[in-house]
Amino acid sequence: MQRSTHDSGGSGSASSRSGTDPKTLIVGKEISLNGEISSCDRLIVEGKVEASLAGCQSIEIADGGVFKGAAEIHDAEIRGLFEGKLVVEGRLLICATGRVVGEVRYGQIEIECGGEVSGTIDKAPARAAAAAPRPERAAPAAQPVEPEADAGMAEEPRPVGVAAGAE
Repeated sequence: MQRSTHDSGGSGSASSRSGTDPKTLIVGKEISLNGEISSCDRLIVEGKVEASLAGCQSIEIADGGVFKGAAEIHDAEIRGLFEGKLVVEGRLLICATGRVVGEVRYGQIEIECGGEVSGTIDKAPARAAAAAPRPERAAPAAQPVEPEADAGMAEEPRPVGVAAGAE
């Protein structure tokens, strides 16, 4: 009987990962995957993926992992290579060993020393701001300001109706 497994012979196997969610897809080392990926909560790429990715919460590309294609996700952690169109609504972390090449839009970005980005990069508008325009705040009306007297040059208070120097 032939058994299907994600085990790549090391600690990267699906069964040995603690906290692996049921909707986690792991593409192990030396595995290639082509096509369309949807409705997973988390994609972990240790091998090579050529695909379009939609409806996924997060992607993790391991050191040595390669993703080529398009991805629209909430969070991304790149330690390997991402090549293509990447739209990250939340946080994009490019680690020291990570490279992103192509068109990138992000909500927040962090690039560790050594991480690389090349291509077109743009900050995505915040969802709340994109959904509803922010009301314009009116600038405060300009008020004439009388210069304050120097502490050493202060005038004595005058009785109302008496001009300066007429005392």
